[in-house]
Amino acid sequence: MFTGKYVFSQLMSLVSPTSFQTIVNRHSGDYKLREFSCWKQFLCMAFGQLTHRESITDTMMCINAIASKSYHLGFGKVVAISTITRANENRSYKIYEEHAMLLIKEAKRLYIDDNKLEIELKENVFAIDATTIDLCLSTFFWATFRTTKAGIKLHTQIDLKTAIPEFILFSNASVHDVNALDFISFEANSFYIMDKGYVDYKRLYRIHLCNAFFVTRAKDNMNYRRLYSHPKDIKKGVIYDQTIMLNNHYASKDYPEKLRIIKFKDDLSGLTLIFLTNNFYLKATDIALLYKARWDIEMFFKWIKQHLKIKSFWGQSENAVKTQIWIAVSVYVLVAIAKKKFMLNQTLYEILQILSISLFERMPINQLFQETQLQYFKEQNDNQLTLFDL
Repeated sequence: MFTGKYVFSQLMSLVSPTSFQTIVNRHSGDYKLREFSCWKQFLCMAFGQLTHRESITDTMMCINAIASKSYHLGFGKVVAISTITRANENRSYKIYEEHAMLLIKEAKRLYIDDNKLEIELKENVFAIDATTIDLCLSTFFWATFRTTKAGIKLHTQIDLKTAIPEFILFSNASVHDVNALDFISFEANSFYIMDKGYVDYKRLYRIHLCNAFFVTRAKDNMNYRRLYSHPKDIKKGVIYDQTIMLNNHYASKDYPEKLRIIKFKDDLSGLTLIFLTNNFYLKATDIALLYKARWDIEMFFKWIKQHLKIKSFWGQSENAVKTQIWIAVSVYVLVAIAKKKFMLNQTLYEILQILSISLFERMPINQLFQETQLQYFKEQNDNQLTLFDL
């Protein structure tokens, strides 16, 4: 009978303690601390995420209830709620941001040969989007949004081949989505898929100058002239495929090169979509499939909001909120790493659900997922029955 590490400890062992401590030392995170180190703070917060706790009080009550196991789990002595609250308020969230990005780098390496796309492309394919997390204005006064509401915005770039986030940026909810493009380093020969909210010709031209490709949807009031048409295939939904130039004075200055516009009808939904891109080599139907893949970033936002605790915050300061979100991202990526390293066949959602009730098992993780009589966990119907998002 296996009497080794708890499942929680096995999962946390995927984190390199040397790399984590290097980051902590860089930010003097453990300076003048006696007991409750940054590592223990991470363990407590990750435990709360994995077990779906609702608050710091809820999390610490559960940890203190298993005091006989706390040393084996890595928590050490019983921790007061005020101790972890102070840690979240005062210790730099940058520690957990850098740690999350380190885990993302490792996950990308593990998933490098994966390809979830419906078309075969050697180039990288990224989706860029943002989601808003509403907050109470009286409590989170620093997160300005509207006169009666507070909020923060999570700008994300996700690798569509692996579903691993590539870039994450926080801002006040009042900041427009398109501003995130100013902070992204675009890779040559890569594709960037965005909705029409990111149509800013000067920024799109910057992507073009980086020898990268973008796929977005054209705005309804776009003023352009057709230079020539490409062959169309109405049976496959391609109504027209044209090369164009922008007409407006400022728009044509911001983007002085040719663009490609494709009008596509989705037979399943009956929707007609107009795509704008600077790629002239892929088939029009492939451009449509690339835009279809953009829905994966919406599923990422849905998954992390539903299954990790970022909608109910365990601290009020900006530092505490960002600490919680970065640790939530770390847990998401850690589950993705565990899926690869332990060769698990279940989805990330199924893995998280099983882990939430199995953290105190003394069983190898891969054996746990082989022996567990899995109930069929099905993602909730998100009313997305069609291929494209409006």
